[in-house]
Amino acid sequence: MKLLKRVLLLLLVIIGVVVYLNYPKLNIISGYAAKNVASGVFLAHRSAASMNQYDNSAPLIEIASTEIDEGEQSASSTVYGMMKRTAVYREGLGAVLINDDYDPKALTIRPQRNQPADTIPYPYGQAAPLDTILADVNMDQINKAIAMAFAEPETQKTRTFLILYKGHLIAEKYIDGFDKDTPILGWSMTKSVLASCYGILEHQGKLEMDWPAPIPEWKDDERKDITLNHLLRMQSGLAWNEDYTSISDVTRMLFLDSDMTRAQRDKKAIAKPTEIWNYSSGTTNLLSGILKQQFRSHQEYLDFPYSALIDKIGMYSMVMEADIAGNYVGSSYAWASTRDWARFGQLHLDKGNWNGEQLFDASWVDYITTPTAKSNGTYGAHFWLNAEGKYPDVPRDMFSCNGFEGQHVFMIPSKDLVVVRTGLAEEPYFDVNGVLSNIVKAVP
Repeated sequence: MKLLKRVLLLLLVIIGVVVYLNYPKLNIISGYAAKNVASGVFLAHRSAASMNQYDNSAPLIEIASTEIDEGEQSASSTVYGMMKRTAVYREGLGAVLINDDYDPKALTIRPQRNQPADTIPYPYGQAAPLDTILADVNMDQINKAIAMAFAEPETQKTRTFLILYKGHLIAEKYIDGFDKDTPILGWSMTKSVLASCYGILEHQGKLEMDWPAPIPEWKDDERKDITLNHLLRMQSGLAWNEDYTSISDVTRMLFLDSDMTRAQRDKKAIAKPTEIWNYSSGTTNLLSGILKQQFRSHQEYLDFPYSALIDKIGMYSMVMEADIAGNYVGSSYAWASTRDWARFGQLHLDKGNWNGEQLFDASWVDYITTPTAKSNGTYGAHFWLNAEGKYPDVPRDMFSCNGFEGQHVFMIPSKDLVVVRTGLAEEPYFDVNGVLSNIVKAVP
């Protein structure tokens, strides 16, 4: 009995130490779980059971328990009954984790959407895609590539896959529970959407990329030399820790901050601009805050991404979620159907021209696909690159929007291809080089 008591005491001590050391992380874990379920259920119209079983099955997140309140349109999560976090859904602004700063009456305005119907076939309009057979496409090779993308469902976890060639939908596939209308969280693909707003403003003559970042707190220190270009290229020299496995700059921002535009703004410089390349979600949310400064009212800011880009190209399923303060979380939180993510890719393949209207200069695509120093040819301006052959069997001109867990919009200009893949696992489980190389072989 004495031995048993000692063993039990030892176990309790061990459990106590583990809980003590990890207790702060529970805030992040339950926050992630609540936010994910609230968005999935009330924005993407998925079931809570599906969100909990699949989307929240990641390591550590899987220990959270989440329940929804249909009446309040909210989701609440705990970890072993501790550290309860709640996310509420706001029509038009998405779900947000609440804290003591949250006042449901503080932000009553919503983005104004204009979504006219038309008879133009997809992807350039809302009508059904043309049933076109392109003689120069090897469909057997295309089908081989799609089969490869879905070959190992337990490890690859591909959910949706779509290919546009020469502006025509030539293939798409969805697993059970997903279809052409299901909104998918893009995670960091959202960064590319936010960046495109800057391309549009530049085209409109309202700003230039070499302008100093308009941050009053920086004007009297070494940060005064940071430009919009430096921010878009992630080479500002500002300190930032993009570690999702710990309590870091990025996890504090996404799961604790009320105003996510301030996290990077308040960081000190650790290098001069261009001296280092440091990927930072905080930088993108800072850019979201700077975008807000370009408008006279909060309403104009909320409307702009939709009126100038999203609804303009028919991405009617897209919703960009906002933080408690009403800033778009440009780093991480845009949802859209697979077909609508492909529209975004086609816009960039067409160098900003949409049904005859130039939304941003053709030179903008040259700008975002110019490799950024110190990125080893993998990054341009809020878009990822293959400039130095990271994917050896894919053309070097391929550029892409990439997001957590393997969300991708690939654009290959030399092959006139847009490829969208969404899922819950990334490399090495999803073989980007293998799948894309098979698609590339299928077209001239």
